Amino acid sequence: MAKVGVILAGCGVYDGSEIHEAVISLLALDRAGAEVIIMAPDTEQGVVNHLTGEDVAGAIRNVLEESARIARGGISDIATIKATDLDALFIPGGFGVAKNLCDFAYKGPKCTTHPEVARLIREIVAAKKPLAAVCIAPALVAKVLGADNLNPQVTIGTDEETAGAVTSMGAAHVPCPVTEFVIDANNKIITSPAYMLAGSISEAAEGIEKTVAALMEMVG
Repeated sequence: MAKVGVILAGCGVYDGSEIHEAVISLLALDRAGAEVIIMAPDTEQGVVNHLTGEDVAGAIRNVLEESARIARGGISDIATIKATDLDALFIPGGFGVAKNLCDFAYKGPKCTTHPEVARLIREIVAAKKPLAAVCIAPALVAKVLGADNLNPQVTIGTDEETAGAVTSMGAAHVPCPVTEFVIDANNKIITSPAYMLAGSISEAAEGIEKTVAALMEMVG
């Protein structure tokens, strides 16, 4: 049974992992027969009121504790996970990826990444194990691997501004419709737009499910 790590970034589209994307990904991986190992960094995060979309001044939560909501408690601190524990890695999207796993939401191409997240991404790619990322998560992958001059090929869909930022971080951006995915065969990376383009949960699901299928095929 393939062991697939899933990195979460909190709980909720505006300040954590996008819940639809996370659940669709976990369901697709489970149906594909993967043993899923869910993880998140043990670090603080800001809070957004999901009813109003506004930041909650002074409110602080913990990314690992918030991610445990989606994982139903079955989650590990990413610092305890190594590439040798996994056969593949999957990163759902959500603003938490761009706020908690890195600070792309605030600094764009000049962002920094959480050190444990960057470490695991690098370990997976160095070990020639497959990595999949959807929605805004490919920007995180671009930042980490672009800095290593690996020229990853990724997609965030068709948004020109975000695509330009991805390119400036050392990646090659490939436009892609919401129901499809892009494969970087050299680096074993699979990416899909999900809610960067999706107008409905079914649109997001189609691209994510295809991404998971490609990931599992690449695992072998």
